[in-house]
Amino acid sequence: MLSENDRCGWCLVDELYTQYHDHEWGRPSFDDDHLFEHLILETFQAGLSWHIILKKRQHFRDAFCGFDARSMAHMSEQDIENLLQNPRIVRNHQKIRAAIGNAQIYLKEFPLKGDFTRFMWGFVGGMPQMNHPKQLSDLPARSPESDAMSKALKKMGFRFVGSTTCYAYMQALGMVNDHLEHCIFKYSD
Repeated sequence: MLSENDRCGWCLVDELYTQYHDHEWGRPSFDDDHLFEHLILETFQAGLSWHIILKKRQHFRDAFCGFDARSMAHMSEQDIENLLQNPRIVRNHQKIRAAIGNAQIYLKEFPLKGDFTRFMWGFVGGMPQMNHPKQLSDLPARSPESDAMSKALKKMGFRFVGSTTCYAYMQALGMVNDHLEHCIFKYSD
């Protein structure tokens, strides 16, 4: 049986968070669809806790066409109005419009399968950066790489992609391994 000393302390809020930590957070992902979904979810997380978004993740998937960029890019004003009335997601008008706009930019800038993955992983040289934090206070909120990612995404027109959002994205998708040193889920260098 694993104890709280075997994991990063932030994930001990509830079983959902623990399962996310143990099976998803920090595992390298090289799939465009997964990377796009997570980018949209991270943009909704801006200013909120990831735990809130994680609890609503399936509702976001349902509301945003399974995060199919083509379907999202063609959402109508009526679709936006319906999303604003959906109590199961974060009903922020700017973030909803940003998600749809980000899908449109994604399709324009990354038309071929693998383009988005190559672009996003390019900020870390295609390999996970292995950090060695000993405690939660050692975790940065941003990095030079997340600054560069944010700047590049904003230049294309993406919204809600500040450096802190990009760093959280990089942690979640394994571009940066920030599992604490004692965590049994820290992947070896």
